[in-house]
Amino acid sequence: MNRSERAVITRRPRHPSSVIPPHPPSPQVAAPLAGTADLLAQWMNGKKPATTTSTRPDHGSGLRFAFYGRTSTVRHQDRVSSQGWQRDMADELVAGHGQVVAAYFDAGTSRRIPWRQRPQAAQLMAAVSGPGSVIDAIVVGEYERAFTGTQFTTLYTWCTRHGIQLWLPETEGPVDLANRDHRALLSLLATQSQREVLRARHRVLAAMHNQATQQGRYLGGRPPYGYQLVDAGPHPNPADARWGRRLQRLAPDPRTAPHVAWMFRQRLAGHSVASIARHLNERGIPCPSSADPDRNRHRTRGAWTLRTVAVILANPRYTGRQTWNRRATGSEASASTPALSAKAAHPALVTEQDFIAAQQIRAARTASDGRARRFALAGLIHCGVCDRRLDSHWNHGRPTYRCRHGHTSTQRAGQERPKTLYIREDHLIDQIDIRLEEQVSAAKLEPDRTRSTRVATALRDSRLFIIYDSAGWRLEEIDSS
Repeated sequence: MNRSERAVITRRPRHPSSVIPPHPPSPQVAAPLAGTADLLAQWMNGKKPATTTSTRPDHGSGLRFAFYGRTSTVRHQDRVSSQGWQRDMADELVAGHGQVVAAYFDAGTSRRIPWRQRPQAAQLMAAVSGPGSVIDAIVVGEYERAFTGTQFTTLYTWCTRHGIQLWLPETEGPVDLANRDHRALLSLLATQSQREVLRARHRVLAAMHNQATQQGRYLGGRPPYGYQLVDAGPHPNPADARWGRRLQRLAPDPRTAPHVAWMFRQRLAGHSVASIARHLNERGIPCPSSADPDRNRHRTRGAWTLRTVAVILANPRYTGRQTWNRRATGSEASASTPALSAKAAHPALVTEQDFIAAQQIRAARTASDGRARRFALAGLIHCGVCDRRLDSHWNHGRPTYRCRHGHTSTQRAGQERPKTLYIREDHLIDQIDIRLEEQVSAAKLEPDRTRSTRVATALRDSRLFIIYDSAGWRLEEIDSS
């Protein structure tokens, strides 16, 4: 596109005394001697050195640009080199049109994060919109480093509102969305940027899936309770191995592995998850957050809970097989299926047969007559004191419901709390049957259903649930909002 065709956005006057100075050079790089660097650079580029009396740039002429760049990570990318080539692209673009007077560079920030949530980009936007700003235009080193999705359109609208230009190397100058060619190019760049993200994610997830299934490789994260990380030899990539990178694998932790094996033995013996957690607390066994506080800084380091024990008993890594992506969410869930190594990758704490048997044990037991215990009103009764759902409880051969107001079997008795609510299902069914006569009468046309099942069906069909407290019970409609 010719320069004459480029759109020029009217700029309101700024006060020259508030020019934002450029960032100082990195302290690790020594400043070259004045004049020598320019002459040598011209010689390297095959240009004839120009006779000049001053090497100081003229900041008073042309547009005043703010440079913006970004790199995704600080661990796998060199900020100096990444910022350097992006800045070179920007300087080459604005040469002859003005001078970069301020630089902003986000390191370790994903391109999916909006500009206002990126630290340096937010500072840039604040500097442009603040009083006394002298920035005439924003220039970026590469579109894909700065934008993805609809971010460009959002920023372009913002720049137009503040009367500044937005320059891209891909458009060889200021962007003008009124130009049909610019609109087509920006649409292509947005698609290409999104495709790059999706393609990289697909490759990484596919590679990790293969590494877990075929190689049984440990792919990071906190080691499960009962295991510790040990060295597994040099990295299989020769280049990474030359840099000293090494693999890791899981090995039994002598402090915690016996407790994991004990949990599985207790579960296979028929003990409930609650009783296992309670015995661990009574014995003073450190829970995972206490045993490994450095990797569990986000946890409270409290006592064993039902959830903690249940997660351990359901983790197939204890069989010696490596797993990955078991609880994937969002893009990972659709991009890759759960991975299980084809063979053992580390010492097992439980056999595969015992692990499968432990998964088949359920809290619901058969009654003395061999019939399964069923709770027709499970989930339909709410406590009027604490608003929790009443727990299903089998007592004296019949279904009952109770609420202990947050007290669990993993805690010692005696803690102050409201009196436990308790009600028998048959007593409640007798009372509700009268209130739901019309609804239940229709359900009675199905003789193969029990009375409790008919009442529960009528409640669900009518979108009603039961509120129960010491004063009695009442029906309330489920709030659809």
